[in-house]
Amino acid sequence: MKKYFQFEELGTNYRTEIIAGITTFLSMAYILFVNPFTLSLGAVKDFPNELRIDQGAVFVATALAAAYGCILMGILARYPIALAPGMGLNAFFAFTVVLHMHIPWQTALAGVFVSGVIFTILSLTGIREKIIDAIPVELKYAVGSGIGLFITFIGLQNAKIIVDNPATLVGLSDLKDGNTLLAIFGLFVTIILMVRKVNGSVFYGMVITAIVGMIFGLIKVPDKIVGAVPDISPTFGVALQHLPDIFSLKMLGVVLTFFIVDFFDATGTLLAVANQAGLLKDNKLPRAGKALLVDATAVMVGAVLGTSTTTSYVESSAGVAAGGRSGFSAVVTGILFLLSLFFSPLLSVVTAPVTAPALIIVGVLMVSSIGEIDWKKLEVAIPAFFTLITMPLSYSIATGIAVGFIFYPITMILRGRGKEVHPILYVLFVIFILYFLFLRE
Repeated sequence: MKKYFQFEELGTNYRTEIIAGITTFLSMAYILFVNPFTLSLGAVKDFPNELRIDQGAVFVATALAAAYGCILMGILARYPIALAPGMGLNAFFAFTVVLHMHIPWQTALAGVFVSGVIFTILSLTGIREKIIDAIPVELKYAVGSGIGLFITFIGLQNAKIIVDNPATLVGLSDLKDGNTLLAIFGLFVTIILMVRKVNGSVFYGMVITAIVGMIFGLIKVPDKIVGAVPDISPTFGVALQHLPDIFSLKMLGVVLTFFIVDFFDATGTLLAVANQAGLLKDNKLPRAGKALLVDATAVMVGAVLGTSTTTSYVESSAGVAAGGRSGFSAVVTGILFLLSLFFSPLLSVVTAPVTAPALIIVGVLMVSSIGEIDWKKLEVAIPAFFTLITMPLSYSIATGIAVGFIFYPITMILRGRGKEVHPILYVLFVIFILYFLFLRE
């Protein structure tokens, strides 16, 4: 096994890799509870219960999808990179597709599955590299930053820090509600842990917030911590059953958004973590095809199980910082996700005040790429700005992407740089124009 995972060549050992795998797991374990809460629209009180996705089933789907992605990434691609249902895309799934577009979660899962099929085909054929090269780097950064702003906005709303205001649309609450104060406490705790560079800060922040909430009677104390694995049947295979429902103009835009966001997110994360681990050779990622194929198939597997898009996690960098260099650490992380299946009773303590700080902080991490945009060049700054600002203001990741990809060819042409725009960008320009004309309600 040491030889297969190249321990000697990478200068690592079992102890280091196990510690790295545990560190990565703790850094991303929050997704086990945040994802079911988000996909079920747990913070939206007036949403009909019969239209909600089952939280227990999503918990199991989240753990199994993460375990599949981590273990396969470790064994096949041999990288210390973990996977799980991604933040941002789960928010798009719940708040944009289900809540605002009124698309049933069953159909949305089918859309996730199809996006995974497309991703897999492009990974196998090599077209992936051509599309990545065609998209300007500023728009890639803007998409990631915009999603960060969107997630933070959702977190602030869930915490009741930002509320409706008839005069200004949104405003600051009076901050006197007990649950709001609990969320603010959780936010400060998480910030302290992160600034002090404690591994697993987001997860520990959620644990401390939940405990304090139970102490003050804001959260009901669970009857037990360990329990039977929840029933996954409410979501398992539903995506395949509803594949015929995706053949509509509305779903075309949804599938396109699922695909585009995961496409760039997965690629960017793989390169960033591999670079941190010193695994890039001549600025290229060895076994990149295998790594992206794992990411793509994990999307399909996750959708069949019953969760939104599964993707590579930047939290893997925590494991790399702890010394992880081989795929063995990813396998360890995957095994821990399997063991977590028995802790479903803890779902009852994961309320909006507990998840809100995690959403806000994840947004902070995602928006950091905004500094990579060249704001002095207006032909790229304008579409980048509209991309990232439109997402939270329109409450839609899809709309933000569409606006940015429409403005980019226009500003480049006006600047006299139209020939520098890849033909694929002009195709996307037309697609997104059609999106606004026909795909949105």
